[in-house]
Amino acid sequence: MGSPPEALLLQWLPWFQSPLGVALFVPLYALWVTLLLPGVWLSMVAGVLYGPWLGSLVVFLGACAGAELVFLLARSRWRDWARRRLEGAPRLQRLEQAVGREGLRLVLLTRLSPLFPFSLLNLAYGLSPVSVRDYSLGLLGILPGTVLFCALGALAGDVARFTEVLNGGSDPRLWILKLLGVAATVAVMVIVTRLGRQALEASDPQAPPQDG
Repeated sequence: MGSPPEALLLQWLPWFQSPLGVALFVPLYALWVTLLLPGVWLSMVAGVLYGPWLGSLVVFLGACAGAELVFLLARSRWRDWARRRLEGAPRLQRLEQAVGREGLRLVLLTRLSPLFPFSLLNLAYGLSPVSVRDYSLGLLGILPGTVLFCALGALAGDVARFTEVLNGGSDPRLWILKLLGVAATVAVMVIVTRLGRQALEASDPQAPPQDG
């Protein structure tokens, strides 16, 4: 049995296949993101309902709307709560400090990496000095995952088969996305480590330069 939000949504799935349902799926996905709920399940639901391409468009629009809302809230009303929420996520705290210098490149890489949860990234970037422009353009990094999970949902054809399809691992697209995510994760770690070392050397001018 799914969690309460998922179980409630399952009762309304047939209605979401109507034209009005398609239009309302976008704000529903945005709300899902705002509530910091995992988006993979709902992305696959969109694939079941609308197919891989329309489903990807609907999910992308909803995810962007929700991400922008969380980002803006973390810069205003949610600022103190967001800081408390990220206290147990040191990787995201390091990102918050580094992204002001790397901007768009770091935002794109973290969106591609599975190491950084989508919802918590929105909070972390809201607390960071990243510009709204770089943050918004960086959302393009979610497109590969969006298309893939909508396609997997369409392949499953039924919510009950989601786990079977995800655990099968036979779809080459899933492996390509995993490899892309690993590469992005390594790139993020290299960038953050380098910036941290530069900050340490700047704070201690007498420290000898480090190799690598």
